[in-house]
Amino acid sequence: MSGSTTLSIRPATEADIPVILEMVKALAVYEKMLDEVTATPDRIRESLLGPSPHAHTALGEVQGEAVGIAIYFFNYSTFLSRRGLYLEDLFVKEAFRGRGYGGQILRYLARVAVENECGRFEWTVLDWNQPAIKFYEKMGARVLKEWRICRVTDDALAALGVEPE
Repeated sequence: MSGSTTLSIRPATEADIPVILEMVKALAVYEKMLDEVTATPDRIRESLLGPSPHAHTALGEVQGEAVGIAIYFFNYSTFLSRRGLYLEDLFVKEAFRGRGYGGQILRYLARVAVENECGRFEWTVLDWNQPAIKFYEKMGARVLKEWRICRVTDDALAALGVEPE
């Protein structure tokens, strides 16, 4: 690769907060979920870059321009009795897709998983996102069709947390 196409990947810093928020919103537009984004610069600072981050952010850059992002955290597998790496979001700006950057970011995260002795590396993909599914399968991922995501949010979450009388 020439210098103009070399992707460098690094952990995000506080200076990257505007870029992180921009990419989160761009991902939400792509996934037709922009109305669900409530992230703010302060929330990003606290949750991703604060003293006890809930997740980590890897930023992919080409010649200093942010072109991709991965947000991930460590989870735990009871069956393996080992931690795992869970990719919450992977996004490459549309103008930079098809250049192998998404694959480079996945390989970076796989190295992070290996270095942290993770037993697995996993993520979810929307069932309608065929380009992503094909890409992930090409990268060696197995799409688990028998699993479904369960989600409780907002008022339902608050109600679930109430002790029965």
